[in-house]
Amino acid sequence: MVAKISTGSSLFGALAYNQDKVDRKEAEVLFSNKMLLSEDGNFSIGECMRSFEMQMPVQLSTQKPILHISINPHPEDVLTDQQLADIAREYMQKLGYGGQPYLVYKHTDIDRRHIHIVGLRVDENGRPLNDRFEHRRSKQITRELERKYDLHPAERRERAERPELKKVDYAAGDVKHQIGNTVKAACYGYRFQSFGEYRALLAAYNVCAEEVKGEVNGILYQGIVYSATNDKGEKVGNPVKASRIGKLVGYEAVQRRMERSVEAIKNGKLKERTRKIVAAAMQTARNRQEFEQELKRQGIDVVFRRNDSGRIYGVTFIDHDSRVVLNGSRLGKEFSANVFNNLYSDERKTDIRQEQQPMHQEQPDFASKETLVSGVASVVGAFGGLFGGASGGDEPQDTASQKRKKKKKKRTRRID
Repeated sequence: MVAKISTGSSLFGALAYNQDKVDRKEAEVLFSNKMLLSEDGNFSIGECMRSFEMQMPVQLSTQKPILHISINPHPEDVLTDQQLADIAREYMQKLGYGGQPYLVYKHTDIDRRHIHIVGLRVDENGRPLNDRFEHRRSKQITRELERKYDLHPAERRERAERPELKKVDYAAGDVKHQIGNTVKAACYGYRFQSFGEYRALLAAYNVCAEEVKGEVNGILYQGIVYSATNDKGEKVGNPVKASRIGKLVGYEAVQRRMERSVEAIKNGKLKERTRKIVAAAMQTARNRQEFEQELKRQGIDVVFRRNDSGRIYGVTFIDHDSRVVLNGSRLGKEFSANVFNNLYSDERKTDIRQEQQPMHQEQPDFASKETLVSGVASVVGAFGGLFGGASGGDEPQDTASQKRKKKKKKRTRRID
């Protein structure tokens, strides 16, 4: 069982995320704790907001009074609604939030049923409850619950499982919802240290991310716009502002994710596995295709970026096992774009020749026979001085001045 704890300032954002799933019949409310809501579970975001706000202190000593937790059992653990509710209640009690107002949702939008909990993390005086060593305590609690309910120890397999990331399919419709799901899973399922690495990750799932900067009434702003793409990387449909998806994937949130990833990658030594596998594949692969296939076999996708002339100017590795995105240069100089360009430049030239050849075959020259003969004669005539032993119809013709010289020579011989 894996529990992920998030804190924030937007109560509406946390509730809207879950309510959107409810509206789509992809989630339902399991139960509420210390909330003034109807017992049948049929209530709106407005009612939930009012119930929380009634219990929210006026003065807050933290900017993040909202708690949002997801608890994910192992895919092979099939739990009843009552078991999920009991697990949520025990988890919150052991973590120290049992006396707080909170809502528990069951999500069914993916194969693995899981729960989300939205609640307050401040006391009646507006001070945050004790969150000391919260993540460490959370892991201990999930281990206890696994033993109690005889569940699979999913924590040990967390890295090996791929996140719920799906390619956006523009033809399937509801593109905004598809982009939102993919972007959220990518942003919080992987570590990346630059916007370029974030773009490369999303591009693998048919999403284009672009930074937007400007000025309105003298105030500078920065944001992100997401667009769906086809398998060729071409944008299709209308772009979607990050604000329409949620603050969790906005400009500031992505920047914070990058900053935290720097430390996580360094402290966790997350580059080591990727570097070792890529280095081995470079030694054994005979061509680019074998290189890509060997990496994919070990859970790594590679993204090459080329300019119009075919030169490789960028390379990014997406390690689905370590859940980390790394530009080649981060692994070392021997993994830079220039190295791969030198390795596979000849292959690219061959590809270009193969691409160009059918174009000439499909566009034959339908010039007349006379035109072709005339053209050949003119070319041969132009290079007449370079060819020896020419005979017959291909022999160059004398010019007018050459004919006059020959006549003059004949006259001279007659006089002699």
